[in-house]
Amino acid sequence: MTDPLNPIEETDEKFSPLTPADEPRSQWRRWHLPVLLLLAIGSYLIITRHSSPAPYQHNEGAIFGTFYHITYQSSEDLQSAINAELQRVDQSLSMFNPQSTLSRMNRGEDVTADSLFRAVFELALQVSEATDGAFDITMAPLVNAWGFGFKNGALPDSAAVDSLRQLVGFKRISLSPDGHLQRQDPRMILDCGAVAKGFGVDQAAAFLRARGIKNYMVEIGGEVVVCGTNPKGQPWRVGVNRPVDDPESQSNELDTVLTLTDCAMATSGNYRNFYLTEDGRRVAHTIDPATGYPVQHSILSATVLAPTCAEADAFATSFMVLGLDRAKAVLQHHPELQVYFICDSAGTYSTYSTIR
Repeated sequence: MTDPLNPIEETDEKFSPLTPADEPRSQWRRWHLPVLLLLAIGSYLIITRHSSPAPYQHNEGAIFGTFYHITYQSSEDLQSAINAELQRVDQSLSMFNPQSTLSRMNRGEDVTADSLFRAVFELALQVSEATDGAFDITMAPLVNAWGFGFKNGALPDSAAVDSLRQLVGFKRISLSPDGHLQRQDPRMILDCGAVAKGFGVDQAAAFLRARGIKNYMVEIGGEVVVCGTNPKGQPWRVGVNRPVDDPESQSNELDTVLTLTDCAMATSGNYRNFYLTEDGRRVAHTIDPATGYPVQHSILSATVLAPTCAEADAFATSFMVLGLDRAKAVLQHHPELQVYFICDSAGTYSTYSTIR
C-alpha cells in the first residue's frame, strides 16, 4: 500500500540493484579518487620545486695562464658552456695562443678582427685617450725588453729603450672598417693582457645573465664581477691583498674586504710581479709608455670598481702608471669609477679610497 504523503512504493529490498546503465558511474567512482590524489600530489611537488631556491654551483679551472672560480645560483651545472665562452676569448686575444686572432695579426697575417677583438680594441683606445696614453696595448716590445713579456733577454740600455719606443704608441694603430689592423710600422705588435682577462670575466658574466641567472660571482686571476647575493643571501665579500713583496705569490694577507654587488673589480700591483737585478735594483712590471722605463710611484696596489671588468682592468693598470696625483685628476672626469689605492711614501703605508 502506498502512503499518500510519501508516494514511493514499498519494496522488500532496501537498495535497488545496479543495472548495466549504472556500470560507467560505478567504474568512475572506483578510479577518480586515486587519480585526483595523484594530481594533488603532483601539483604540490611542482609548486614546492618552483618555490625552493635553486642551489649554488661552484666551478673552477684554468684559463689565460691563471685560474678561475665561478659561483652562481642555478639548478644546472654550466661549466662546459662557460669554458667554451672563455676559450672564445682566448682564441681571439691571447698572445700565448699561436692561432689566436691577436697572434696572427702580430705575425702580419691577413686576418680579420672578430667581434671580441673589436670590442677590446675599441675599449683600449678609449682608456688610452682618457689616461693620456698611460694605457697602451702597443707596449709589448718594451714589456718584453724589460723581461715581463713572452720574450726575455738582457736588460735594455737607454739606446735600446729609445729605439723600442719608436714601435710604441696607441695613436699609431687603427682598425680598418673591414676589421684589418693598420699600423704605422709593421714591426709594431699588440698585447691585450692588461684588459683581456677582465674582458673574459665580463663574457662569463654575460653568459650567466643571458640564462636568467641573477646571483653570481665570476673571478679570473683576481679580476671579479659580482651580481646579486652570495649563497648566504648577502652581498659578496671580496678581499684586497696587502702589498707584500712576494714574487712567489705565497702571501694572501688581506688589507681590506669590500662588500660588493652588481659591479666589477680589478687590481693591479707591482708587489708580486718584479725582480731584483744583480746590483740590487728592483724592476717592476709596470712600464711607463711615456719614458719606456719601469714606474717609480708611491702606489703599490690599485683596485678599481667599474661597470665592467675590462674597464676596471685597464684603468687599474693606468693608475699604476700615472701615480696618485695624476690618477686623482683622471677620476674627476670618471665618476663611474671607484678606487682603493695602497701607497708607500718613504716607508709609510697609507690608503686612498673613493669607495662608497
